[in-house]
Amino acid sequence: MMMTVKDMARRIAPLSDDYLDKAQRRLDNLTKPPGSLGKLETIARKYAAIRETIDPSITRKVIVTFAGDHGIVAKGVSAYPREVTIQMVLNMLDGGAAVNVLARHVGAEVAVVDIGVDFDFEPHKRLIMRKVNRGTRDFTEGPAMSYDEALRAMEIGIELAGEYARQGVDIIGTGEMGIGNTTPSTAILSVLSSIPVGDITGRGTGIDDQTLNNKIKLIEQGIAVNRPDPCDSVDVLAKVGGFEIGGIAGLIIGAAYHRLPVIIDGFISSAGALIAVTMNRTINDYLFYSHLSAEAGHRAMLTALEQEPIMNLDMRLGEGTGSAIAMSVIEGAIKIMTGMATFDSAGVDRKKE
Repeated sequence: MMMTVKDMARRIAPLSDDYLDKAQRRLDNLTKPPGSLGKLETIARKYAAIRETIDPSITRKVIVTFAGDHGIVAKGVSAYPREVTIQMVLNMLDGGAAVNVLARHVGAEVAVVDIGVDFDFEPHKRLIMRKVNRGTRDFTEGPAMSYDEALRAMEIGIELAGEYARQGVDIIGTGEMGIGNTTPSTAILSVLSSIPVGDITGRGTGIDDQTLNNKIKLIEQGIAVNRPDPCDSVDVLAKVGGFEIGGIAGLIIGAAYHRLPVIIDGFISSAGALIAVTMNRTINDYLFYSHLSAEAGHRAMLTALEQEPIMNLDMRLGEGTGSAIAMSVIEGAIKIMTGMATFDSAGVDRKKE
């Protein structure tokens, strides 16, 4: 890459006040009381400003699901074995996962990125092969990955965002698949927010109390052993993160650079967002947070990001399922802005002054 990951992140500028104002005037001229559609109006205004048009449309939608394995799974942090990552990727490629069903419902494509699965998949039309390594290392014994591997994972996300921008994609949703990945996500949140691990560690795939206590101790051990630098989110990613989290962070940076809106799925995708936004808070201008996950640390994650989710449906699956549902809401908001009549065109009187 000609531009480094950090340079690209730093170059992302805030949304244009001019386009935000134009979009607001358009919304206020629609046949409804000002602000009466609440968050739908906020969403439409933001989307219009990202795309720099008050007549936007959403035609092509893609959910990018990054997949990777985690060395920490060997220590028993998940209710499921590591092999389920492989099995679920194959399920997604066959179109049988929840994200596939919801993507079909909203008219979105699903692309699965093998960025770090410990398996050699056969070529498939939905599969993008960008493997950095065959899973991360156990971060209780040393860094999950090297600094260069962390940068490479982010570069892959940036490259994919550029490819989608050139192809004319209108909006991207993030997703992930990786057994054990709530563990590195919790570690990332703890380091970058200074919140104690025990306050934010959840049950992930449904672990019991004994496994939960073990998970907390292992995350604390990993942070103590590696001492990740909270002032360098790439170092945090390398020390206690995951390849799919790095891919998501890079996708976010690249999409923001190309003025391409991104929907953030749940807890793990939000960890990727936290890595990216820590580099430049302005990146949040280009992100929509789909839902509040039922995972224990997600509210704290959104607080650290200073964001509110679009929905709260008690979901905690990942894959990009929240992104898919949010796509429908965002598309509806855009159609409100572009399809409703104005007071003048409909001959409707405005509110009396």
